[in-house]
Formats: sequence, C-alpha cells, structure tokens
Amino acid sequence: MPLLVAPDNGIPMKTVFTLQEALRGNPERIKKTQALTLNDSKPNMGLSGKYGLFGSKEWWESIASARMPLERVTGVVVRAYVAGQDSGDINTVDIRMPGGEILAAGIYLNNKADLALFQVGHMVSIVYALDELKLQPAHDGGINVSKVALEMAVSLVP
Repeated sequence: MPLLVAPDNGIPMKTVFTLQEALRGNPERIKKTQALTLNDSKPNMGLSGKYGLFGSKEWWESIASARMPLERVTGVVVRAYVAGQDSGDINTVDIRMPGGEILAAGIYLNNKADLALFQVGHMVSIVYALDELKLQPAHDGGINVSKVALEMAVSLVP
C-alpha cells in the first residue's frame, strides 16, 4: 500500500523505508506496542488504540482510508549527521522545506546500503502516521500524537 507521493519534478526517487517491511522483520515490536496500548495500569504510556492496535489490519485500514491523520514532509538535505550519543552512522538529516524552514528528521532504512543516498542536495520525502497517544492533551492543549514513520524516499541525484 504505497502512501508516498514523490514530488512530480522529474527527479528519480527511491523508497528506502516502509514500515510494513520493517515490521515483517520485527514482529516483537508489534506485540510490545500493542501490549502497552492494552495495559490499563499504564494510562499515560503508549498509543490510545483509537485507530486500531498498532500494526493490525484495522490500524493499516485507518491509514489507507485516511481516518488516521498523515503528515507528508518533502525537502532538500542541507546536512546529514549523527544525532545522539552513539558515534555510529549518520542517522539524521536537516531538510530545507519549500518555505525555507529547516526540519530535522531521522533516517529510516530497510537496507543499510541506502544510507549512502542521504547527501547534501538530495531530496527526501517522508510520510508519518499521527497516531494518538493515551496521554492527552498535549502540552499546547492539542492532541498528543506519536509520529510513526511509514515510508521514506530519497532522490537518486541531487
């Protein structure tokens, strides 16, 4: 179920991550996330389950039918770097959005070899599901959500 609509600008894009593929290789993530949702003794932790249990058929149908809000981010890489205390491979990019703002985004991959595509000047597109958390409201009074990366693509050329 492709969700990512690459910009129609003639730049070839490669999908480097889909959550569906990642979950096939990590079924334990689904079990743990669902268990936390169902755990009434932790009312401030985990997803609410409003759109179905994470990774379930109902959850994916909520995404496909647009019941669950999605956020699409597209921009050009201006910096690729290691964020956090681990000194491993790059894991974050700063993306210049069409309006000029800079957004930091994590790098998601199904195949580590695709990390080489995340270079300055390359375009990146990400689709996030905005799944509601149990703990409501957010600090700003809005809806508290978890941004779940569903798909990520990067251009093959700058």
